[in-house]
Amino acid sequence: MFWNRKKADKPDEDGDIIYLHKPEQCVCGGNTTTLNKKAPRTIESHEMVFFEVFSALNGEATGSKGQEIAYISAFAAPDGEGTFVFLEESEWFGRGAEREHSAAWVKGDIFPALADIAEKYGFVKNNGYSSHTAGLPDNFGGDINIKYASGEWIKVSDNQSAVISAEAATEIAKAFCEAMKGERLNIPKAEDITAIRYDCVRKDGGYTKAELTVLPDGTAVNRRESKYDGPQVYNSEKPVDAETVARIKKNIDETALLAWGGLPGNGFDYTEDSQLSFVLKDGREITVRSGREIPDRLRDGFFNVQLEITT
Repeated sequence: MFWNRKKADKPDEDGDIIYLHKPEQCVCGGNTTTLNKKAPRTIESHEMVFFEVFSALNGEATGSKGQEIAYISAFAAPDGEGTFVFLEESEWFGRGAEREHSAAWVKGDIFPALADIAEKYGFVKNNGYSSHTAGLPDNFGGDINIKYASGEWIKVSDNQSAVISAEAATEIAKAFCEAMKGERLNIPKAEDITAIRYDCVRKDGGYTKAELTVLPDGTAVNRRESKYDGPQVYNSEKPVDAETVARIKKNIDETALLAWGGLPGNGFDYTEDSQLSFVLKDGREITVRSGREIPDRLRDGFFNVQLEITT
């Protein structure tokens, strides 16, 4: 036995968390299963405000293009004037699987349809359940993370078993496909960026400021100012070649970073507060703060730009 199965009538408890299974030591195959006592057992609200579900699938599910899929990742969050939606699908599951994805900033409201799906397929029935088996080479299960305007929520996590049915996945893919066919808000293109500013203030009083100014020939100048523990302020300036500028712009487009401005925060407390500001040719300025709710596939978009202009 790799782990000790705890008796159901005498679970380990840690505040609001009940430990149903707990390995004696950290070993491959050891399973930790918990249940959050505060998880709602029913959802009264129908006003959904955040939706994120990804899962490997058991059974035949139909994707947004009518193809059979074995994996789905779907994300929807309010984003200023509209809703940011993301859909990723794969016809097979496992390491190296090619997953097509699409993202859009839409005007339509996808949440009523998603609330219907969550209710129809009983996503709340396992609310608060989390199971993690150590050492699995891939996540063979998935996560559900849903929030409602009432403050109610649904969270389920299992890295060994599917968290939604093939039928639910089929309806999710259809809902996202319909949303993306509707009216969209235009996401600005990175080719229109004339400058990028990075501002970071740390809780210890330090800060980092950087500005990348794009020149007409495609190169750029990067100026940086930093302060750490002591009173000294460090300044630097360096040229940036056209290849690096092109790489930065490609990352911005591929992660739809210029549409992140209105996304909600993820609720985590960070030791620093940072933001990126993008100045466009038409004079507009788009500011994106760190710590946004964003699909995992796109999550590195902010960090990649930050890394390029601060190192």
